[in-house]
Amino acid sequence: MGRMTAIRNIVVLTGAGISAESGIDTFRDAGGLWEQHRVEDVATPEGFARDPDLVLNFYDMRRAALAQVKPNAAHHALARLDAEWTGNLLIVTQNVDDLHERAGAARVLHMHGELLSALCSACGERSAFAGAMIQRPACPHCGARALRPDVVWFGEMPYGMDRIYDALRVADLFVSIGTSGAVYPAAGFVRDARELGARTLELNLERSEGSYWFDKTRQCRAGDLVPAWVEEMLR
Repeated sequence: MGRMTAIRNIVVLTGAGISAESGIDTFRDAGGLWEQHRVEDVATPEGFARDPDLVLNFYDMRRAALAQVKPNAAHHALARLDAEWTGNLLIVTQNVDDLHERAGAARVLHMHGELLSALCSACGERSAFAGAMIQRPACPHCGARALRPDVVWFGEMPYGMDRIYDALRVADLFVSIGTSGAVYPAAGFVRDARELGARTLELNLERSEGSYWFDKTRQCRAGDLVPAWVEEMLR
């Protein structure tokens, strides 16, 4: 599946599987931070309203853990694609880490928000943030001590949906990497892409809940699959 197939515009979706190989816990894996908490307690607006200290401390720990990990071969391969691909490219990630950016990718959209960002519950502005929210720092825009993690929780609307669908409408190829195929709306992107005429490829450790919808699927570690696929595309 190289350039000779007249692919010009690409949308890549990345999920927890690509960052798991860097050592970042996912809420579906045993062990780590997520095993100590119920998702509804730390990843919903209701959980935040019920116990804000628990939620802020949880994301402070995740933010601190992020500093201890590094991008892996899959992140670096996508950064290479971003640097060398002359057509349109949008890397849509469900991950809230900054490993795509640290690897050097620029055409990245964080549909589920970012750990290194804060959202003010008072004024609605977003700002870069790398400290501890449990200390209730002031919003740099309005001064209110009402910051929360800039992470899209269950029941909230993901970021950038208009931009994502605009990219899917012109995409020649949709590639899903390291996703479970279980979290919507991202799990529906493959069907949207197919209906709009794009070819579809899944790169995953194992078959996902959405594998059926892809034209082709490849199973292995992202750190092996993604560099090989990028090499194919850039030949």
